[in-house]
Amino acid sequence: MNTDQKEIGRKLSPAEEKRLAHYNELRSVMEADGYTCRELTVGIVKANIFALLLALPVFAIAFALFILVNRDGNITGISAGSGIVYLVLLIILVFVHEELHGITWGIFAPHHMKDIEFGFMKEYLTPYCTCTAPLKKGPYILGAFMPCLVLGIIPCIIAIMTGNISLLILGVIGILTAGGDLMIILMILRYRSKSQDIVWMDHPTQAGCAVFER
Repeated sequence: MNTDQKEIGRKLSPAEEKRLAHYNELRSVMEADGYTCRELTVGIVKANIFALLLALPVFAIAFALFILVNRDGNITGISAGSGIVYLVLLIILVFVHEELHGITWGIFAPHHMKDIEFGFMKEYLTPYCTCTAPLKKGPYILGAFMPCLVLGIIPCIIAIMTGNISLLILGVIGILTAGGDLMIILMILRYRSKSQDIVWMDHPTQAGCAVFER
């Protein structure tokens, strides 16, 4: 699955150009060492569409469980200033989302946080995090999934158990904002390889990864 032509042809920032050069150099070295490379990327527009399709079942399941568990209890969390609070929290959580990617990947990367880079795609008003070193499948998926777990699934579970509707809404939004990550994880899980030696590396300029195998 590839990104659209608009994203492929967009002007890269100096940091992205440097990262792309590093990626191409590493790719050349690994291919000379017998690896083949396949890129699994997804367009931001497609990722957003996936998140929208994900919205209905996520909302339905989360709120159904919330009502089922709290039908005889007190529901808390809604106030007159909730809208402003949500807006501020969402802005903060967008950046926390990327930090969770970076911290998790940094634990497993050869040079830890030195292999992690953060940036901002101004064309899409989107912050991002990328790992510039190859990782094994498990650590790569864990890093991709961590924001969904910490900002989405765990808050939803706590909200359902405590009856806090505000926390439930934030948790659901946390899952939906991880739509692109979940889409990439699905691509990785669907990828079939007979190779014994295989590593995964974040794509330097697009959403997704490169698979190196031999």
